[in-house]
Amino acid sequence: MDGLDARVPEISPGRPFREWVTTFGALSWSGFRRFATYRQATIAGSFTNIVFGFLRCYVLLAVAAGATDAKPGGYDAEQLATYVWVGQGLLTVVALWGWTELADRIRSGDVTADLLRPVHPVIGYLAPDLGRAAHAMIFRFLPPLAVGAIFFDLYAPERWFTVPLLAVSILLAVIGSLGLRFLVNATAYWLHDARGPITLWTLSAGILAGLYFPLRFLPDWLAVTFWVATPFPGLLQTPADVLVERDPPLMQAGLVALQAVWAVVLLALAAYVQRRAEKRLVAQGG
Repeated sequence: MDGLDARVPEISPGRPFREWVTTFGALSWSGFRRFATYRQATIAGSFTNIVFGFLRCYVLLAVAAGATDAKPGGYDAEQLATYVWVGQGLLTVVALWGWTELADRIRSGDVTADLLRPVHPVIGYLAPDLGRAAHAMIFRFLPPLAVGAIFFDLYAPERWFTVPLLAVSILLAVIGSLGLRFLVNATAYWLHDARGPITLWTLSAGILAGLYFPLRFLPDWLAVTFWVATPFPGLLQTPADVLVERDPPLMQAGLVALQAVWAVVLLALAAYVQRRAEKRLVAQGG
């Protein structure tokens, strides 16, 4: 949020759509430029993701080799390898961990400046986050996927609509992730220190999103419960399953539709929580 151009016009329903799009684009571009300055961190992060990609890939390939039908959870070896490397790339795109910007600003009192800006706080964080995700797609998603393709046999989609559907799925995953991260950080409005909820999020998100292992490895009833009752599988599991075509076309599209539902619900919930928080916000020392 810092460093945004003060001339950015207001985002509100009453303004022309073209101006709304221009404003949203300016905010997104600011997010892209911000993360483009961290070149060394980007290189180090990509290298780390690649190293852990090898470890995870060999573990899941060993699981596949030891399975009776060589298809644990319905994935063959190529699909599992692709699942791993897509997950390693998406880990930074959806920013699963490490985002505490809102909580930090609430704790310091800087959030009061956000409320004076002509942009709703949820939009003010969503637009730059989409720019950050676009940067991560280029510099954090593609390198691990390219390395995985060099050293392993990856799954090549057979359906013409899989790649466009994947793009939509990744976009919805980023939006859903921002909604969840906003809600976790917003607990600081009531707790003043959100390190507890953020730690719980860090510990649970990787498991529930399908980072450590595909949720299809779980009993069917439990996997379905996670998928329908929580938004977490939409962060990593759904995009990966879309790319490897784990399900029939109708189910493939249905999973993305479920992502869209959760994205809308999470953004609406974030806006509601923000509205409630503004009624009780007290800036310490102010």
